[in-house]
Amino acid sequence: MAGITNANFVMKLIPFGFDMVTLGGYNTDSQTVAAGKKILSRGRSEFDIAKDDLINTIEKETNLIKNKYNVKVSANLRAISPDPIIEISKIKLLDIVEVNCHCRQKEILDIGCGQSILEDTDFLINYIKNIVKKSKSQVSVKIRANVEGIDTLKVAKIIDNLSVDYLHIDAMKPGFNYADLDIISKIASETDTFLIGNNSIRDIEDINAMINNGADGVSIARAAINGKINFNLKQV
Repeated sequence: MAGITNANFVMKLIPFGFDMVTLGGYNTDSQTVAAGKKILSRGRSEFDIAKDDLINTIEKETNLIKNKYNVKVSANLRAISPDPIIEISKIKLLDIVEVNCHCRQKEILDIGCGQSILEDTDFLINYIKNIVKKSKSQVSVKIRANVEGIDTLKVAKIIDNLSVDYLHIDAMKPGFNYADLDIISKIASETDTFLIGNNSIRDIEDINAMINNGADGVSIARAAINGKINFNLKQV
C-alpha cells in the first residue's frame, strides 16, 4: 500500500504471525516519482521520496525490521525499466524485490507502468527476464487478476516460466467484495512458482479458502490498515 507500508507499519503486524513483509510500493525513477506526485496532489496516499534518496531509504527501513525480527523483507517497486529494480536488489538485507505489475492508478498507467506492463507480452518477458538475471535478491512479481483485455492465466504462466521466486496475485473480482478463488485455483494448477494469494482476506476462513484453492501463502493489506488484524496467522 503506497504511502502506508513502511517499517513502523509492518512491525506492528509481524507479531500476528507474518513471516514476510513488503515495503512500498515505491516509485524508483524520474517518471514514476513524477507520477507519484500527481497522485499525492489529488489526495491519495503515496510515498514521496526523491529518486536519489530511495536506496538509502529502503535500506534504512529494511534494517529497522531486520534488527528486530527474523522475517523476509520485500520491497514493491514501480519502474518503467528494470535498471532501478536491479540496483535496489543490491541492498544487503533486502530479501526480495517485487516487480509492480499491479498498480492501476491512472498516473502510473499513463507512463506504461503498473498493470499496463501486462498489455505488452514481449516487453513483460524482457523486463522480468532482465531483472531475474541480474537481481542480487529473490524476485517476486505482483499482478492484478481480471484486468480488462488481459488473460490472467496466460500472463501467470509466462511469468512462471521466467524463473521468478514468487508470483503474487491480487485475485480481484470486479464488482464483488470477495476474491476470485477460481483464478487462484487455475493458476495454482498450471504453474510451479510459489503462489501468494491476495484480496479480501479478512479472517481465518478467507485464508483457508485461498490456501485450499492452491495458494502457497497469502498477503493481507486493507484488513491491516489500522496496524492490526483480528486474528493470528499462527492459528492457520
